[in-house]
Amino acid sequence: MIGVSIAAECAERGAEVVLVDKAEPGSGTSSVSYAWVNSNNKEPSSYYALNRAGMAAHYKLANNGNEWFRPTGHVEFATSTVHADQLQARLDRLRARGYEVEKISGNSLTDLVPDLIEPQNVKTAAYFPHEGHCFPRLYVRNQLQRAQQSGVRLLTRLSVEALTETPSGVKVHLSDGTLLMADHVISAVGRWTNTITAAAGIGPVVAEFQHPGDVTVGYLATTNPLNISLTRVLTTPELNIRPHEGGRLLLQALDLDTSAVAGDDPDLGSDIAKEFIKRLRRVLRNTDDATINSISVGQRAMPLDGLSIIGVAPAVPWLYMVATHSGVTLAPYLGPTVAAEVMGEKTDPLLDNFRPARLLASGLPSLPLPPRYPGQQ
Repeated sequence: MIGVSIAAECAERGAEVVLVDKAEPGSGTSSVSYAWVNSNNKEPSSYYALNRAGMAAHYKLANNGNEWFRPTGHVEFATSTVHADQLQARLDRLRARGYEVEKISGNSLTDLVPDLIEPQNVKTAAYFPHEGHCFPRLYVRNQLQRAQQSGVRLLTRLSVEALTETPSGVKVHLSDGTLLMADHVISAVGRWTNTITAAAGIGPVVAEFQHPGDVTVGYLATTNPLNISLTRVLTTPELNIRPHEGGRLLLQALDLDTSAVAGDDPDLGSDIAKEFIKRLRRVLRNTDDATINSISVGQRAMPLDGLSIIGVAPAVPWLYMVATHSGVTLAPYLGPTVAAEVMGEKTDPLLDNFRPARLLASGLPSLPLPPRYPGQQ
């Protein structure tokens, strides 16, 4: 989503752009994202502000008419004291920042989610009316059409093997022997960013999978089409649910992620798949005939310190890097913003705290990643 957005924007500004994808556009991280558009629990304040800008960019596109963004709102409720305290603290913090949120009663939950099985012992509940969800494949298709209409050349199923600086530009060596010459290389490859930094002769900047359940991996399950009344993103103590394409539901349960292994998708008859269905039937009505149609282990693009990487690499002025969690929320904002920086039009102060120098200047520190708890994405 991010790469094709930048490509389209650069081309529309007059650049000659070649878009290189090691597979097919949208088949990487974008295809295994929960795709919740929000700035709900984004810290610190600079990251919150960046995600607010991403939300605004989605709304701007929605006002122009699109098929991929669903600004339907988000409902979350807590039944444990720990989750309730965390949710209340988040509500207080968001209100102070002017974020749109309504604290609601437990009785109001079924008004917003009619097929919700009324939960017992709700301690805190909230409605975030301006949040929503996105269909990444539709977004990528639209932006790719836009890019190609502006002259972007698309090369697929090719990887970058090496990047060589020369007096006349950068040589980009591709896996089939193709050699491209460029003034600028923009890396928007998410969790594969370390392969690009290695090709440029610099160190790693994103976390890589180390053990089951680490922050880079998580299950994402899709149901069969269901006759159910759910239009909003729903966060519950045991299951996160949102509408998916074709009347299906997308399911996520962060506590189950402890067994997730990169590249090892569970079988449809696995205990994990069965647990998703059990939880779904406890949360929503009209799910007796629900089945899991697909389940995958998504791998997140997660910088070493958990925050976005956006900017020119130190000592490699021709390499502009973008690697971030929350890529779905940020894509429509980063497209024009990064293009403007690369094309020399202007820099964006919202990006000041996310420059790559912080990770490359002092021995590549591996900093603590954000904690995970019920409701956190």
